[in-house]
Amino acid sequence: MKTEVYDHFHPDERDFVDKAWEWVERAGQFHEMKLTDFLDPRQAYILESIMNRRNDVQIHLDGGFASAERKRALVAPDYAYLEEESMELAVLAITSADQKLLQLEHGDYMGALLSLGLKRGKIGDIHVLDDGCHTVVAKEVADYLSIHLHQVHRVNVFTDILPIDQLRTSEVSLQMMDLTVASLRLDGISSDVYRLSRSKILIPIKAGRCKVNFRVVEDPSKALQAGDVVSVQGLGRFKVLEIDGVTKKGRFRVKVGRFV
Repeated sequence: MKTEVYDHFHPDERDFVDKAWEWVERAGQFHEMKLTDFLDPRQAYILESIMNRRNDVQIHLDGGFASAERKRALVAPDYAYLEEESMELAVLAITSADQKLLQLEHGDYMGALLSLGLKRGKIGDIHVLDDGCHTVVAKEVADYLSIHLHQVHRVNVFTDILPIDQLRTSEVSLQMMDLTVASLRLDGISSDVYRLSRSKILIPIKAGRCKVNFRVVEDPSKALQAGDVVSVQGLGRFKVLEIDGVTKKGRFRVKVGRFV
């Protein structure tokens, strides 16, 4: 039965499919509850797809605020009342007296947190604020992060642990780009966004280091459409905001927002 499920997902996703299958099966057969690490939207979709094969299992997702991208999942029997279950979320508040703090970006905070040796799954959404950063983290690692995080990109910082209801969120910051491209192919748009030659952008795509809507895509000819989110490992990510017609020379006008 599980091998049939593999056909619906990329081979690189099989390890997670195996985990999700086990969580769902144990909830249904043995009435166990499982609180996962933070899942990206693709992983949440896979988990929900597997859950939908059963009618005796439910899932509750929570990332600390309504529009969170990364969320923890609570997998449980269908009769369990999950609204009163703790999702074990905390806020790591990062501040500094150094004025250089204002120059720090999302990637700087992410790099500093991951350099402490934790898995990405223990860290939720990161909100860069005017006076620092609020990061949603798994409660079980909050103390560890608070004790060991002293610098972010050579800026000395202070940390505090707050309850999740004190989370301050920030709007996603996008660098707007107006492109005219020969086609809507993944490699063509990506090469313009990252300012790389077509031959160079093919390397990470074919190596499986590119995701479209959080799903690994290795086909450089894949056509992008409005709403697609593309990420390339080591290069960042962007969102196709709008496809605005065709020029007289037959090129596509594309509006893109690059995450900063």
